[in-house]
Amino acid sequence: MALHKVGRHPEQSEERRRLSLNPFYGAADPLGSMTLAPPQHRLPEGPMAPANAYQFVHDELMLDGNSRLNLATFVTTWMEPEAGRLMAECRDKNMIDKDEYPRTAELERRCVSMLADLWHAPDPATTVGCSTTGSSEACMLSGMALKRRWAHRNKDRYPGPGARPNLVMGVNVQVCWDKFCNFWEVEPRLVPMEGDRFHLDPQAAADLCDENTIGVVAVLGSTFDGSYEPVQEVCATLDALQERTGLDIPVHVDGASGAMIAPFLDEDLVWDFRLPRVASINTSGHKYGLVYPGVGWALWRSPENLPEELVFRVNYLGGDMPTFALNFSRPGAQVVAQYYTFIRLGRDGYRAVQQTTRDVARSLAEKIDGLGDFHLLTRGDELPVFAVTTNPDVKNYDVFDVSRRLREAGWLVPAYTFPPNREDLSVLRFVCRNGFSADLAELLLEDLKRAMPELRAQSAPQSQDKAAATSFHH
Repeated sequence: MALHKVGRHPEQSEERRRLSLNPFYGAADPLGSMTLAPPQHRLPEGPMAPANAYQFVHDELMLDGNSRLNLATFVTTWMEPEAGRLMAECRDKNMIDKDEYPRTAELERRCVSMLADLWHAPDPATTVGCSTTGSSEACMLSGMALKRRWAHRNKDRYPGPGARPNLVMGVNVQVCWDKFCNFWEVEPRLVPMEGDRFHLDPQAAADLCDENTIGVVAVLGSTFDGSYEPVQEVCATLDALQERTGLDIPVHVDGASGAMIAPFLDEDLVWDFRLPRVASINTSGHKYGLVYPGVGWALWRSPENLPEELVFRVNYLGGDMPTFALNFSRPGAQVVAQYYTFIRLGRDGYRAVQQTTRDVARSLAEKIDGLGDFHLLTRGDELPVFAVTTNPDVKNYDVFDVSRRLREAGWLVPAYTFPPNREDLSVLRFVCRNGFSADLAELLLEDLKRAMPELRAQSAPQSQDKAAATSFHH
């Protein structure tokens, strides 16, 4: 959630508020009792008709971008009407109240079991997991479990001088991991990018590990370029480290996007609980899990990987329901929608949806590559996401200019600079999702082609403040 600074907002004059009101908004007729629009930065003195309140809010939201044309975000922007109806029916159900809504709780439990089976847990029946508000919360919970397990193993040293816990990860991780380290007082040890390597290097990660390392985070689908980090190689390198030093470092797989792509399209890729060193996995149900925001999932290999004192237990209907969350009250609608999508699509359905999305991404990447002005860093053949930069001989415009021109046509395609040690590299990133069809991709390509003559005719890039560009890695 964005942090909004309220500041001072001088109220509009009475004349401006009169002119802001459409006379047709009067409940009975254009000369009805409403003469002024409501104030914007303080509560109005009294109520208004619900139809009027709806129209005021609706009109304001018309200036938002079209979510279907947003190639910056990973989150799902389209679901079937049936899913929408189920969510509307469940929006008043409090997910935390498992005594009052036991069937919603049961659907959550089934989703955990389905994911445990999908991710090859040794015993899906004993795998523990929970729903969350998204991958950010799931990562926080997984990080907390890593830290607590490390604290148990080092209770003779921690807390104490020289025993500051650290977490090893690539500099390309999502910002939630920076938040985790900040909030829970863990030292982040970041593996920088080098050359054409834009994510975690296994040996570099192992070299940063010591007796205070709580774990290594491997990302299955980097938000910067859509590439998979080599989870199996990371685990093998840590196996070798343990043989040499005795250090037993667990791995958490941040599968926010890739954990709902790889099981269907890259079945031979070993990245999940088939690797004994993988202690926990998270994913975003609201990304390639194909559910509206916000829902995420966190799973642990076995109960031993989730310290018991972090779990709160709720008894309902004679059963025992363990709960683990940062949030308390939240709607059950997204969990119900996740279960709906699981049983609606099944493995074959997910495979068809994700393959179509990948095919669209790869086709669009090839066509952009064919324009001659751009260099592809990735091609959409892992996540359905690809990043491009301008070729070295392109001097009169940059990716920020391209992003701006596409935005004029309604497309949101982010331009941003890479982190250390590749701050010199600026890219455009295209996130293809379910609902972004081949037809829409062709329309995007046509708009890009239409912008090219003017971009090529510029005397120099028009971007003034590249530092103000956001990386959109959410």
